[in-house]
Amino acid sequence: MKKYLKHNEWCVIEEGFDPVNHQASESIFSIGNGKMGQRANFEEKYSGPSLQGSYIAGVYYPDKTRVGWWKNGYPEYFAKVLNSPNWIGIDVTIDGTELDLYKCKVENFVRTLNMQEGYLEREFDAILDDDRKIHVKAKRFVSMADTENGAIRYEVTPVNFNGVISFTPYIDGDIENEDANYDEKFWNVLDVNATEGGAYLESQTKKSDFRVGIAIKYHAMIDNKQVQAKPEVIQLSKWVGNKVEFEIKAGQTACLEKFVGVTSSLNYATNELKSNAEELVSYACHKGFDKLFADHRQKWAKKWVLSDIKIKGDVAAQQGIRFNIFHLNQTYTGEDERLNVGPKGFTGEKYGGTTYWDTEAYCVPFFLMTAPPAVTRQLLIYRYKHLPKAIENAEKLGFKDGAALYPMVTANGEECHNEWEITFEEIHRNGAIAFAIHNYIRHTGDKKYLAEYGIEVLVGISRFWSQRITFSQAKNKYVMLGVTGPNEYENNINNNWYTNKMATWSLKYTMESLDYVKENSPVRYNELVEKLRFDGDSETQRWKDIVANMHFPYNEDLQVHMQQDGFMDKEQIMADDLDPGQRPINQHWSWDRILRSNFIKQADTLQGMYVFEEEFSKEEIERNFNFYEPRTVHESSLSPCVHSVIATKIGRVEKAYEMYLRTSRLDLDDYNAEVHEGLHITSMAGTWMSIVEGFGGKRAYDEKLYLNPDIPARWEEYAFRITFKGNDLEVRVSVADVEIISHAEKTIELYVYDKLVTVEPNRSQTISR
Repeated sequence: MKKYLKHNEWCVIEEGFDPVNHQASESIFSIGNGKMGQRANFEEKYSGPSLQGSYIAGVYYPDKTRVGWWKNGYPEYFAKVLNSPNWIGIDVTIDGTELDLYKCKVENFVRTLNMQEGYLEREFDAILDDDRKIHVKAKRFVSMADTENGAIRYEVTPVNFNGVISFTPYIDGDIENEDANYDEKFWNVLDVNATEGGAYLESQTKKSDFRVGIAIKYHAMIDNKQVQAKPEVIQLSKWVGNKVEFEIKAGQTACLEKFVGVTSSLNYATNELKSNAEELVSYACHKGFDKLFADHRQKWAKKWVLSDIKIKGDVAAQQGIRFNIFHLNQTYTGEDERLNVGPKGFTGEKYGGTTYWDTEAYCVPFFLMTAPPAVTRQLLIYRYKHLPKAIENAEKLGFKDGAALYPMVTANGEECHNEWEITFEEIHRNGAIAFAIHNYIRHTGDKKYLAEYGIEVLVGISRFWSQRITFSQAKNKYVMLGVTGPNEYENNINNNWYTNKMATWSLKYTMESLDYVKENSPVRYNELVEKLRFDGDSETQRWKDIVANMHFPYNEDLQVHMQQDGFMDKEQIMADDLDPGQRPINQHWSWDRILRSNFIKQADTLQGMYVFEEEFSKEEIERNFNFYEPRTVHESSLSPCVHSVIATKIGRVEKAYEMYLRTSRLDLDDYNAEVHEGLHITSMAGTWMSIVEGFGGKRAYDEKLYLNPDIPARWEEYAFRITFKGNDLEVRVSVADVEIISHAEKTIELYVYDKLVTVEPNRSQTISR
C-alpha cells in the first residue's frame, strides 16, 4: 500500500512532490464530465515518467488482436481506449529556462482534487538555476454544465527577481497509447490551423474513422488585468499553439486562462467539426473562467444532493466513499445511450473496451438509487441496441436461432476481449444483464420496459443458456462444462455454482416475464412471437426441465455450496498463511501455480448469495462465508464490497468495516500496486453498495423496500439518500436510532427491522435501534 495522501472529507490532497508517486497521482487526481476527461498530467512540460491521457467517451480504436495462436470465434480486434489529442498543454519558460518539475527543485507542493466542486488544483514553488524562485498556481476543470468545454487558469509569480515569462498554450496531435502493439500510433492529423489568440486541430482515428475537432482560445493577464501581448503563432504538422511573453516584476502575477471546445463525429457532421469547436470555445472564452466554473460547480452541487454519503467520526472512510462517488458521477451521466461505464473511466488505458459486466452487476445498483430512473434505463437500452451484435457473437461460437451472448468486453456490441478463457468461458455476464432488467423494474416499477425492450434481451439470453447447458447421463442432471466464473483464478472448470445459478434464474425470470407480457400486452406479445420466431411450448419446456434438474455442486459434510466440481481436490490453504512478500500472488506466481491453488481472486459462490440472498437462510450464508472468505485473496477490485455486504448481513460488522476500507480506499491507498495504470471505476460502485446495502441493509423484494441498518464501532453516524419508485428518501443511522426523512411528494411505506414504517411527505420517522 501507498499512504502518501492526506485525509480530508471533501478533498484528496498530496503534499510534497515525489516523482515516484507521480503516475499514481495522475490517475487519482483525474477529472471528467461523462463526455471527456484527463489524467492529472501537468500543464507544463514534465520530462519524468508519465502516462499522458486525454480521453473522449465513445472514441476507440480496433487494434488487431495479438495472440500467438488463433481459435475459431476469436475476436478480430481488441478495442483500445484511445489517448486523444492533448489540449491541456501550456509550456512555461522563465528567462528562457523551461519549467520542468522533474529537473528543478520543488517546494511547498500541494495538489488538490476538490470533489465537492469538481476541480483539480496545484500550487508550488519552483527553484530554478541562480536561485530564482517562482510561485505557481494552476486550476482546471472540464465542465459538467457545458460538457464540451474545459478551462485552465495558470498563474506564475516571480518571487525574487524581475524577468520575462512566456506561456505557450497548444494542442498536440502527435500522441500515442502506452498499450499500442508495435508502438503504432492510432491517429491521423487532418487539419491544423493557428491564429493569433487561438488554434484548431482535427484528428481522425485509423480504421474506426472517428473524427475529433479541438479548438483553444486564451486570455493573458498581469495582476488580473488583461494584456494584449503580440503572440508568436506556431503551426506544425501535428502541433499548433501560440507563444506569449510578459516582462514582469517580482511579486507580479502572470496568468493565462485557456479554454477549449471539443467536438467529435459522434455528435457532429464531419464537415461541421471545426465551426462547432470554434463556436464552443468562443462561447467559453466569452463566458469567462469564473462564470464557466460557477455553472460547473452548481451542477456538481445538484449531483451531491442525491448521491452523497455522510460519515461522522471517520475521515478516512468519509474521504473514501466520496472519492468513489465522485469518479462514478464524472465517468457516466446517463445523457447518451451510446455510452457506458468504462472500467478505467477517464483515468487510464488498461483493459480496453468501454463496457464490462461490471456495469450491470455493480454500477446499476448505484445509479438506480442515486439518479433519475432514466439514467439506468439508458444503460439497459444500451444493451438492447447491442442485441443483434450479441446474437452475432453467439453465432461465431456455434450457437443459433437467436441465442445471444453478450460480450465480456465491448465498445460497440462486438466481443473484443483477447483472452480465450474469458472470451469463450466467462459467460456469467449474460446472467448479470438479465438480472439488471429485473433489478431496474423492482426498484422503479417500470414494467413497461419488459414489453418495450427487456423481453427480447431475456429471450436471447435464455436461448443461449438452453443451448450451452447439456445433460449428463452420469449425473442424471443438467450441467455446464468448460466455464470461468467471476473468480478468474479458476479457468475451464465444470459447473461453476454461480454461473449455473445465474443461468437457471435467467430461464425462470424469462418465463415469468413472457407470461406477464402475454397477459398485459397481448398485441406486443404476438409481435414478439413473430419477430423472434418464438415457439413458447417447445422452448419453455426445455427451460423448465433445466430449472428443475440443474446440477449444483454441494459438499454434504461441510454443508457448503461448492464453487465448482472438484474444488475440494485442491490443497486447502488459507490466505492468511501466505507469505506477505508473495502478495498479490498475481504479481509473484506463475499462472499455472495460481490455477492449481485454492485461492480465490474474488467472490464467486458468495456473489450468487449476495444477488439471491432471499433464497438462503442466514445460517447458510454464514457457513459459506466462513468457508470462502479465508480462501479469498481479494485481488479483484470487485471482491471486497461483496464480502462487506455479506459480513454485515451475518453480524460480522468489524469484518465488514475492514472490507469496506479496502474497497473504498483501494485506489487511494493503492492496495494492489496498480493504480498508476488507472482507477477501478466500476468497482467503486461496490463501495456504495458496502454502505447502503451492507451497513444500511437496503433490500428490495416483492416491490417493497426494506432497511436493516447497522453501524461500525468507529462511526458516530452515517447518512445516505436513495430513490425507490420515484420517491426520494434520506436515511440517517446513529448508534441509538434510525431516522427516515422523506423528500417525496407522497406517503411512503417501507420496512425497517421488518416493521412497517409510514412516512408522510417532507416528514420523518425515527426508529430506535
